[in-house]
Amino acid sequence: MPQSLAQIYVHIVFSTQDRHPFLHDATILGEAHRVLGGHCNKLECPVLRVGGVADHVHVLCRLGRTISVADLIKELKRESSQWLKTKSPDLADFYWQRGYGAFSISPSHVEDLRTYIENQEEHHRMETFQEEFRRLLKKYGIEWDERYVWD
Repeated sequence: MPQSLAQIYVHIVFSTQDRHPFLHDATILGEAHRVLGGHCNKLECPVLRVGGVADHVHVLCRLGRTISVADLIKELKRESSQWLKTKSPDLADFYWQRGYGAFSISPSHVEDLRTYIENQEEHHRMETFQEEFRRLLKKYGIEWDERYVWD
């Protein structure tokens, strides 16, 4: 086949360093979500939704044909960190956590996940990021060691 075709939906989750609520300012949070979505698109990974709260983000996108998940996340973190550090003196020490979660999503679940990401603020009134991330790991059958999940 001379043409390469792919339709892989990916749900990406990562936190700020030590889950510090760096992104507490609603304006900066919204801008950060737009920056992350713009970089996804620039990397030929069409963004479907970006959301999150002060200490973490969720990205739903289609994985491009020429980039690995690890490279996509590395670039998203690098570009957004550099941008965030210019937005406020309070963000001069901003970093994302080293790790991440990346989960494949069935096309039939995309709309539900979009809604879930859109409602992060409401959702996190009842569940911490750590509780949410553990739940996602269990849902997708991923084994983990608590000593290495959080930084």
